[in-house]
Amino acid sequence: MTTSQPIVPDNCHLISLDSVDSTNEKAKTLAQSGADDGTVVWAREQVAGKGRHGRTWNSPRGNLYLSIIQRPNCKLADAPQMGFVTGVALADALRWTTDVPAALKWPNDLMIDGKKASGILLESAADAKGRLDWLVIGVGVNVESFPSDLPDVTSLREAGATISLEGLLSVFLERLFWYADEWRHSGFRATRERWLSFALPAGTDMRVRLPDGEVFGRFASIDKRGSLLLDTDRGKQRIDVGDVFPLPSANQEAN
Repeated sequence: MTTSQPIVPDNCHLISLDSVDSTNEKAKTLAQSGADDGTVVWAREQVAGKGRHGRTWNSPRGNLYLSIIQRPNCKLADAPQMGFVTGVALADALRWTTDVPAALKWPNDLMIDGKKASGILLESAADAKGRLDWLVIGVGVNVESFPSDLPDVTSLREAGATISLEGLLSVFLERLFWYADEWRHSGFRATRERWLSFALPAGTDMRVRLPDGEVFGRFASIDKRGSLLLDTDRGKQRIDVGDVFPLPSANQEAN
């Protein structure tokens, strides 16, 4: 395994750790203590990694685990758009460093051949005026391995890609900081267009688990704020919070 250090953007302060409970918990502690915008916590392994909704994220050595502190001057409600910025940066990094055909699934997952290879976790806090104080973006990428006990999960290695952690981290951070700066100055429009260019195909059948039930439909798009737009038997539905599960098409089932 290479031990070279990644190349990071000028405005990035990289904290490199061998092992940590959770990069997100470490980054949140730093953010609460006033850490600068652009601080990145990277660890070779996590012993208490976190996924969405409090789920455990299996975090052995060989995969990529990092959390990025951002302090954009924006409304708290706009902070989730940085999840789309991050997804675009990651998909773009994989396009430039591997031959893996990555696709983005709403809101924050990266898929390879219909299986999850990466997840993004956003955690934030408001200031006294109700605006965003800090945002921590947690990113986990299955590079060398993936949990064998979970369905529909894969890794870059399983998909045939060979890339060092340092190489992937370098390209990803370069893309992320550039796209984040664009989002801060120009808004969500360009990010939305890029995200849709990497997204699962329009018309993909999916089940969406909501806080109070579930809905079935076909992926249509995302709106100008990042909400999911789903075509259902009752018309187009906008979804702000939910877990998406793509369903096999009729052709796939026939095969």
